[in-house]
Amino acid sequence: MLESFEAGFTAWLWPGSSAILAVAVTYIVYRLALAVFRHFSESRTVIRLFLDAAARALGVVFCLLTLVGSLAAAPADLPLISAIQQVATLLLILAITWAAVRLTSAIGEVIVALNPVLEGQWKRARKVETQTRFLVRALNILIVIIGLGAALMTFESVQHMGASLLASAGVGGLILGFAARPVLSNLLAGMQIALTQPFRIDDVLYVQGEWCWVEEVTATYVVLRVWDLRRLVVPLQWFIENPFQNWSRNTAELLGTVFIWVDYTMPVEPLRQEFTRLLNESGLWDGEFSSVQVTDSSDQAIQVRFLMSAANSSKNWDLRCAVREGMVTFIQEHYPAQLPRLRARMVEN
Repeated sequence: MLESFEAGFTAWLWPGSSAILAVAVTYIVYRLALAVFRHFSESRTVIRLFLDAAARALGVVFCLLTLVGSLAAAPADLPLISAIQQVATLLLILAITWAAVRLTSAIGEVIVALNPVLEGQWKRARKVETQTRFLVRALNILIVIIGLGAALMTFESVQHMGASLLASAGVGGLILGFAARPVLSNLLAGMQIALTQPFRIDDVLYVQGEWCWVEEVTATYVVLRVWDLRRLVVPLQWFIENPFQNWSRNTAELLGTVFIWVDYTMPVEPLRQEFTRLLNESGLWDGEFSSVQVTDSSDQAIQVRFLMSAANSSKNWDLRCAVREGMVTFIQEHYPAQLPRLRARMVEN
């Protein structure tokens, strides 16, 4: 056994040393070329963004290409040469898949970087970002599937199973489709959302009684940031099958309402004047719209609605709270007798 090991070591000494030296030279040359390119290029150029995203993966690909070429030039009678060549080819396929995924992700980052959120163009920028992230993730999934398939095809046993796999493709496809139905439905829903754009990144949504922002969109689910910093994770298919409110679909401006019940003896004009004063003194009102109306009445009181506009949902909420507090304070200080009351009549028997 020792003699066999020595013979194998002797046979591999020169080919193995040559392959290791070639890989080392390739790695050194690649690192030097990478350093020179980074030194003479700007950090935010398109080519630089691609290179920075896939630099490590491309280095592994070049080294494995050199290794595969060196092994191909080695004598065919070397011990374990076939197995080592197969492992090197397998690693090369996986490295190419890794590099392709990194480059595809870089495409998304480049598109987002070329479409910044500028004043007056936020809608277009968010639309491009949402569509890009959906499509990039779908493309990455496709690349990984192809890469894993190519890696499996390097094994002869898998290749020999091709005929039987084709024969049972119908049944297997049905079983696989049924098992992967939730995943596939979410992927298809993601493609539909990317094309139709019912919401975008940073849109304000009202979902299942929660006021939230679209924080992250993946291939199968959406992460929503709730106003109190909780995170709501919702499958993409849910947005296709259920209604939801988008408060920033076309514009971020919103109308807000405050309802206050007062007694029938309460004059409305003083409330209207105080409401106008509060809006003019507040920096949250956008100056577009305001209204005071009696919208309802009961046998005991009337309901007054204060309607106002704000630039976005956050300012709208703060403005509503400020107006509600101001109007209640005004009624308490100037018209305390006109607060809602329960009337009763004493009847003597």
